[in-house]
Amino acid sequence: MAPTPPIVALKGAQITLGATTLFENVDIAIGRGDKVCLVGRNGSGKSTLLKALAGLVDLDKGERYIQPGARIGYLHQEPDFSGHATVADFVRAGQVEDAPYRVEAVLDELSLPGDRAAATLSGGEARRAAIAQALVSDPDVLLMDEPTNHLDLPTIEYLEKALQSFRGGLLLISHDRAFLNTLARRTLWLDRGSMRETERPFAEYEAWRDEVFAAEDLAFSKLDRKIAVEMKWLREGISARRTRNMGRVRALHGLRKERSDRNRQGQVKLAVSEAESSGRLVIEATHIAKSFANPEGGPEGTRSIVRDFSTRILRGDRVGLIGPNGAGKTTILKMLMGEMAPDSGTIRLGTNLETVVFDQRRAQLDPNQSIRQVLLPFGGDSVVVGGTPRHVASYMRDFLFDPGMLEQPTRALSGGERNRLLLAKLFAQPSNLMVLDEPTNDLDMDTLDLLEEVLSDYPGTLLLVSHDRDFLDRLVTSTIAVEGDGVVEEYAGGYSDYLVQRPARAPATAPKGDAARAAEVPQGGNKPKRKLGYKEQRELDQLPALMDKLGDQAKKLEAKLADATLYTRDPAAFQKASADLDKAHQDLAVAEERWLELEALKEELESGA
Repeated sequence: MAPTPPIVALKGAQITLGATTLFENVDIAIGRGDKVCLVGRNGSGKSTLLKALAGLVDLDKGERYIQPGARIGYLHQEPDFSGHATVADFVRAGQVEDAPYRVEAVLDELSLPGDRAAATLSGGEARRAAIAQALVSDPDVLLMDEPTNHLDLPTIEYLEKALQSFRGGLLLISHDRAFLNTLARRTLWLDRGSMRETERPFAEYEAWRDEVFAAEDLAFSKLDRKIAVEMKWLREGISARRTRNMGRVRALHGLRKERSDRNRQGQVKLAVSEAESSGRLVIEATHIAKSFANPEGGPEGTRSIVRDFSTRILRGDRVGLIGPNGAGKTTILKMLMGEMAPDSGTIRLGTNLETVVFDQRRAQLDPNQSIRQVLLPFGGDSVVVGGTPRHVASYMRDFLFDPGMLEQPTRALSGGERNRLLLAKLFAQPSNLMVLDEPTNDLDMDTLDLLEEVLSDYPGTLLLVSHDRDFLDRLVTSTIAVEGDGVVEEYAGGYSDYLVQRPARAPATAPKGDAARAAEVPQGGNKPKRKLGYKEQRELDQLPALMDKLGDQAKKLEAKLADATLYTRDPAAFQKASADLDKAHQDLAVAEERWLELEALKEELESGA
């Protein structure tokens, strides 16, 4: 099938910032019906390329083409509300023809009050207003830069449906894999200043990228062999032929430069400082409830955040929290961390907890402090990571910061750089409980992959608030869904598992009074709840101590086997320690399985199921 004629295009595009060429010789064309994503590392020039397509920045070289009369819509990462008194005024400014009903319909879909003062919007509300303006502009091509940042899941799902039915051309920059999997049918990859393109959808991007890297590795291998041959020749005869063979020496330097120039961009190297293990129980919430005074009225003048929710979070669990913005995720997180008391029910925290918190607003970063001051608040030149001192410049490189940025103020960093800096600060602190509130905003996919890998290997406990469905699916072991109206439930697995397991929501009803509750009691009164038998309860009570004992035994054996000279000194002792370690692991697995079995049975009996 012949490609659609382009509505907007760049040919031979090049943009240089200072001494750095962001990209060169880039060709890109977007036609009607195209649904394209643009991927690449943070700082590779994706946003600048999008602005060039929109006509907002000039090219240093190359040409921009746009069909006469075509309208290009552009979603800014940080919209400008100056000159617009209300949200409706801002959204209406995007329209070509006045259609008030269209503005009202989109604002209603995005749950935005049109009479709200534009200057008072939060980050998520500002993003929704910018999306509303883009949608009502009826563009021929829509360019969107990180549209899902700061959006909750219901809004992301609404946006997906709106863009699926959009008939114009669409070009997306996003780190949200699930979003791109749904929408992108063609993939552009801005890689080390050059544009790569495939007709394959984003769902096949990783396979395509790996194919490209495999081909590069083969080319590098051939180049390395050629360099080795040249080096051998030079070592054997250069002293006798120095003058007449300088051309060959220069050729060798050229090969080395080619090899260096083709190296892939640096990769973030993340590692977490581990504290001593916490107790097996980390957090236990029992029948907790919380409500606040409702300024807009409502049942009994209160707004319910959570009603009768219980959970038990154990060492090593990775728990996701999801829900619409404003549903109460932050309140529930504060209660689980012991920072806020429930109105009823109990919260019990485990022992020996050392907690680090990633705040999505990055309040821990002083905008006036330099990177050095953030990483070294007490001075010096070394960051202690996992008990090992690291020079701050070396540690910065792990998070893709040039050492020359040490004295740069935090306020001058991009959103992705601030996220990486906060992760660098937190990961250097020993912890066994990590609370991350929207850590994926502004991170590129490579960094997200590595963050996921590090968190998967983290031996402590993780509480993760995120709207990134793919990140949740890949990482969490259970999901706490904050549905609103006090409905909070926990489901095994990630976001996709939650979608399968959740029941259909019934319409919310007002809390019932004592008379109504009494009318629901069956004749004859409530049946007494069954309990575990004496032996089962005793076994359940004793299992935690047994598991701790087996865990300590395994650690001692692992420390013994870590002695590199043990096998040489005493092979029999090495074999015995290995066998004992295997048995300790097996016994611990059996004990944990039995503990979980008895806990599940206890909850089932007490719930009357």
